[in-house]
Amino acid sequence: MAASPASKLPVSNLKTVRDQVSPEEWQKRVDLAACYRLMDLYGMTEMSANHITTQVPGEPGAFLLNPHGMLYDQMTASCFIKVNLAGDILFNPTDYTINKAGYVIHSCIHEARHDVDCIIHSHSIAGMAVSAMKCGLLPLAQTSMRFARIAYHDYEGVVLNTDEQPRLLRNLGDGEAMILRNHGLLVVGASIPEAFNTMFRLERACQVQVAAMAANTELIVPPEPVVMDSYRLYQPGVRRRFGVLEWPALLKKLDSLDPSFRD
Repeated sequence: MAASPASKLPVSNLKTVRDQVSPEEWQKRVDLAACYRLMDLYGMTEMSANHITTQVPGEPGAFLLNPHGMLYDQMTASCFIKVNLAGDILFNPTDYTINKAGYVIHSCIHEARHDVDCIIHSHSIAGMAVSAMKCGLLPLAQTSMRFARIAYHDYEGVVLNTDEQPRLLRNLGDGEAMILRNHGLLVVGASIPEAFNTMFRLERACQVQVAAMAANTELIVPPEPVVMDSYRLYQPGVRRRFGVLEWPALLKKLDSLDPSFRD
């Protein structure tokens, strides 16, 4: 994986990043920055760890990745590093480089899943807690039932070795969410809004399970047919594309708090 110093990359200091990318890429950058800010706003971050990526419009095989070392609430549309599937840095407007684990996990999914535009990986407290539970994610609430057929991937250590990529892909399959055992959560989506919605709901499902199990009382699990019918209704395209409806309101919320994500 090549990671050249920023000073050797084709970046003009005389132009803004917005002037150096297409209008379509700039909009993707704004939405990606918003996604990072929302992950922080809703408590799904672990300092500078973890990653959210999105495909670059009109550039097959290129995706945007966060600068390793910046916090989620510091992300802006101008900061993202453009990387290709081989790990070459194509455009870097920062003094940072990328997290290799982020490249290893995200690149293989972007290459194999052409239906995926955005990938989110998190290390939230509730997500890590459920990832360590032998029972996995239980269908304790309606939100949880959305993930009745969630995928699982056993822990193999910090994901720095490309040899793990085939197993990651096999375990994810064509699903939209996966629990990385003893590690955290991973979701994919056909757009940034959809991926964020899936991660928000998965995180909420994990929070519900941790809270319910901590109450030390007998839990009610609905009958399997009821669980599976609810699961079916949450599949992409069955009713509507989840997350798209809410996205403008979420952007408005961010604008009212701190609109600098658009810079």
